[in-house]
Amino acid sequence: MSGASGLSGVTSAGPAVAEGAPGYRPGRTLPLRVEALRQWRRRRTLVMGGVLAALPFVMIVAFAVGGGRDGGGRDGRITFIDTATASGANFAATCLFVSAGFLLVVPVALFCGDTVASEANWSSLRYLLASPVPRARLLWSKLVVALGFSLAAIVLLPAVALAAGTVAYGWGPLKLPAGGVLEAGDALPRLALVVAYVFVSQLVTAGLAFWLSTRTDAPLGAVGGAVGLTIVGNVLDAVTALGSWREFLPAHWQFAWADALQPHLEWAGMVKGTAVSVSCAIVLVALAFRGFARKDIVS
Repeated sequence: MSGASGLSGVTSAGPAVAEGAPGYRPGRTLPLRVEALRQWRRRRTLVMGGVLAALPFVMIVAFAVGGGRDGGGRDGRITFIDTATASGANFAATCLFVSAGFLLVVPVALFCGDTVASEANWSSLRYLLASPVPRARLLWSKLVVALGFSLAAIVLLPAVALAAGTVAYGWGPLKLPAGGVLEAGDALPRLALVVAYVFVSQLVTAGLAFWLSTRTDAPLGAVGGAVGLTIVGNVLDAVTALGSWREFLPAHWQFAWADALQPHLEWAGMVKGTAVSVSCAIVLVALAFRGFARKDIVS
């Protein structure tokens, strides 16, 4: 116990002592490019990228085997699935529709939940802090890189889907489930807006995973906890008895991006969803920084 306490004391005081060392600049420690390269080389990054890139091709095969529908459902209503094979843009929108609720939650939780916890699990966290890397600088670098990889994952899926869908179904206007079409030139900005909103809506999961990562030495616990609590939010949103209280749940607004794929762009739902998501994420990230600043690092 005395050895661990002594090392923890050195870790906590190291940056403060080193600030007076010639040439030492806290802002130059753990550069973003170094952290990004470390994360890029992780096997889980390549596996997750492969899974997301493969999904559009799996769906193309599924539509080819099952027969794509380009009409209404059984109740006469048209959904994104019904218009998936109308064009490459429709296929990209469909891939976002089927993955935004859960699949895209996984890479966000993985990249943000595996940040600090993995270093603690490898017993390398104390050596990073003794380098010395200021605690706030370490968290900031890891958070920025994790969000960058999360954004890349969210962009990768529709980008591959758009390319693969264009080859499979042709380049054409975006057929809207609500009726009408968007010309190809107008569809691309709308899809970009959808991707941006999906990323913003996932900031809650990112903040939750990042906070849990600073609280545990088990990466799987941080990632699983973030995914599990996100699922709980989806379940609570399905409880209609909660009434207007559901509007305070980030899950309630996760599909508000569908308002961007209307003949006339609607902003109300996306603005409310952005406000809820960003507010929750700021609180969670603040808790992560506050707790980690006072944490006794022994691993």
